[in-house]
Amino acid sequence: MKRLTGFVLTCVVIGGIGIAHADNEITGPQKPLATETLTIVNQHGKRFTFKVEQAMTPRQQEIGLMFRKTIAADQGMIFPWNPPQVSEMWMKNTLAPLDMVFIGPHGTIRHIANQTVPESLRVISSHVPVAATLELQGGITAKDDIDVGDKVIGKQFGDDK
Repeated sequence: MKRLTGFVLTCVVIGGIGIAHADNEITGPQKPLATETLTIVNQHGKRFTFKVEQAMTPRQQEIGLMFRKTIAADQGMIFPWNPPQVSEMWMKNTLAPLDMVFIGPHGTIRHIANQTVPESLRVISSHVPVAATLELQGGITAKDDIDVGDKVIGKQFGDDK
């Protein structure tokens, strides 16, 4: 996914090789980014741990998970928004379906877009201001019974235990 400054934000998720620059055009996946571990606790108290790349800079957020063919079930990419904002994403040049998890400032899941369509230019919105967008393997939130209201635990959300 990528970020469209001023209009639409876009992002992507995990694993990478390298990126080629041709007049600022994105033509391949970015190198793997620094990672952190996040845990999602669902409504039944079951915990799921993900090792996620951190898309911190505007360029990293623009490229996100573009051109990556697969996303491992225990991996993903997080896009922190400071201050919180309505997150608007798309799937341009994103080859694998993703679940986009929109997370409020205190780690509560506010919205989930399940099984996003690879390479779609349709805007996928959080609808409400969020502190981060987490991109995971498509279908993993349904498989793990992760839903709106569940808790994401990590440093960004004031709790890393």
